[in-house]
Amino acid sequence: MKKIRVGITHGDINGVGYEIILKTFENPEMLELCTPIVYGSPKTATFHRKTFECSTNFVVKSNARDAEDNTLNIVNCFGESEIKIDFGQSTREAGKSALTSLERALDDYRKGNIDVLVTAPINKNNIQSDGFHFPGHTEYIEEKVGDGNKALMILMNDSLRVALVTTHLPISKVASAITKELIEEKIRILNQSLKRDFRIDNPRIAVLALNPHCGDGGVIGTEEQSMITPVIEQLFTEGIKCFGPYAADGFFGSGNYAHFDAILAMYHDQGLAPFKALAMENGVNYTAGLPIVRTSPDHGTAYDIAGKGIAKEDSFRAAIYTAIDVVRNRRMYDEAHAHPLKRQYYEKRDDSDKLKLDQVTDDNDLGLEL
Repeated sequence: MKKIRVGITHGDINGVGYEIILKTFENPEMLELCTPIVYGSPKTATFHRKTFECSTNFVVKSNARDAEDNTLNIVNCFGESEIKIDFGQSTREAGKSALTSLERALDDYRKGNIDVLVTAPINKNNIQSDGFHFPGHTEYIEEKVGDGNKALMILMNDSLRVALVTTHLPISKVASAITKELIEEKIRILNQSLKRDFRIDNPRIAVLALNPHCGDGGVIGTEEQSMITPVIEQLFTEGIKCFGPYAADGFFGSGNYAHFDAILAMYHDQGLAPFKALAMENGVNYTAGLPIVRTSPDHGTAYDIAGKGIAKEDSFRAAIYTAIDVVRNRRMYDEAHAHPLKRQYYEKRDDSDKLKLDQVTDDNDLGLEL
């Protein structure tokens, strides 16, 4: 079988992007899994390699179509231009080079020259320009190659998946941004992603509350009663196994997340703070819902350790693994569902799972009444 071609953006050159890329492919076994294609600068890669005394070899290509198997390929996006490197510093030059790398990679994705995209971390401030006016990778990629589909951010590892209703929003704007329609949209995307991208036949989704203690019956907020619960009940009648809402404060500490295939959090830190506490070393950021398969490590540019040679590549390596797994899963799922047989009978829906899980809906059932 032809190897999966993994397009990789170099991210912010003043961060740990090149370090984690070069360390990942220092292991020759990684080259047996895929054909890696970095969109970047050979001169910059060479500078980083010498700085960290890394033994990773690479070949330079002018375009991804000529990428070779069994080696790391770097598509030269900058010609003979020198890009100034200031480890640990946020510079406009670094932001501009990060955007150039991303644009070139997405262009090659549209042309079919790469199969998946793995993005190294960017600085969300210095990348802002006339060509990039988004709060992050997710929103930019959704607009450029989403084909009208909506993206869903999922942070995941082997045992935990946390998706978000809202992503990069100030806390002051979160409550007003959450609507019935948005919650429903995200649950549907998550349910389909669990089936197609992760091959889970009958996924179970936990939905977190927005307010402390699920609003305490309206004393601390009414969003649970007016929006979240009605959506959960409606979708459950359609066969989507979603449960909740669950009070967020005790949900992870109690280990209740282990009963579900994914958790849907209402806002960024509600889901990502506990996720990173549990899975920082090998977490992956996966963009679900779009035609493109895109992953990234679950950390940022790490300016504080950039240039020191101590960055760990575990999360980036896991992002490569995830991208490969997802594209394979999609191919198998699409093949299996290409010509479905007409259903000959209709099953009576079994609500036993809902009855079991309803008992842990609120803080009292979790033993966490405060």
